[in-house]
Amino acid sequence: MHGGALSTSPRAGAVVIFYHPDAACIERANRLAAAMPCIVIDNTPLMLEQAELGLSAAVTYVPNGANHGIATAINQGVERLIQAGFESAIVFDQDSDPPAILLQDLPQLIQAANTKDERVALAGPAYSDARLRGVAPFVRFGWGKLTRIVPDGREPIDVDFLISSGSCINLRYWREIGPMDDALFIDFVDLEWCVRAKAKGFRVLGVPWVKMTHELGGEPVRIFGRAYPMHGPLRHYYQFRNVIALIKRASMPLTWKTTELVKLPVRVVLYCFFPARRSEHLLMVWRGVCDGWRGRLGAYRPR
Repeated sequence: MHGGALSTSPRAGAVVIFYHPDAACIERANRLAAAMPCIVIDNTPLMLEQAELGLSAAVTYVPNGANHGIATAINQGVERLIQAGFESAIVFDQDSDPPAILLQDLPQLIQAANTKDERVALAGPAYSDARLRGVAPFVRFGWGKLTRIVPDGREPIDVDFLISSGSCINLRYWREIGPMDDALFIDFVDLEWCVRAKAKGFRVLGVPWVKMTHELGGEPVRIFGRAYPMHGPLRHYYQFRNVIALIKRASMPLTWKTTELVKLPVRVVLYCFFPARRSEHLLMVWRGVCDGWRGRLGAYRPR
């Protein structure tokens, strides 16, 4: 494990997931590695050399040579940090650009919780996407809809889940909670892990004074004046498959299930009738629903 030029007082490391990174992704990873120890797990289906990519020697680079999914990549990075004796792991997508306060405050919050034996599994920032609705609220599950909490104030907020990018995992409890679910591959990986952590009595904390810019999906579509994040057909396959698969699990909260059942028909309309390549979107959504119902998980296998 390489050390960064600047070190935070808690033993915190970063895990960045690559998939066909561009020059800006490489630059962000190099900048991050100058601030804290950084592992890059590369899911690009090519075996590339660290120097060839332009990655700093301060980065610990792990090329998978295949797309093993976000869950497996996070697990790989976390295991390396645990073996190196780290206390917390901050996970990032390749397009995440964290502010300095995130790298400092989230590990310190985890460290303070551990000092007081408070069972905090995860702490994460509020995120903003200027293309959508600015700063997104934190959420808790409710019957048929999510309860949205404005990220305001100087006290952490108990929430039901956080997106993985920018979130700080408390490695003290990683073994007790268990790793990310490899079978889910990409979508709802973070949500399922948070649900599992909370079911075991751990807290998931939104940190309202820490905000990170993060883009959800590709270019949003605007419908009746409101912007919705849009993905490609394959990503919609995973979204619908994993929703159905998780709805079938007894471990998932009924409140979350009712919310998703309300959202599903709306998502079908948004994702299948508004973007280009409508028939392709619809086909992949249908395949996702069928595979989710059958419990056919892992990487998508073309028919």
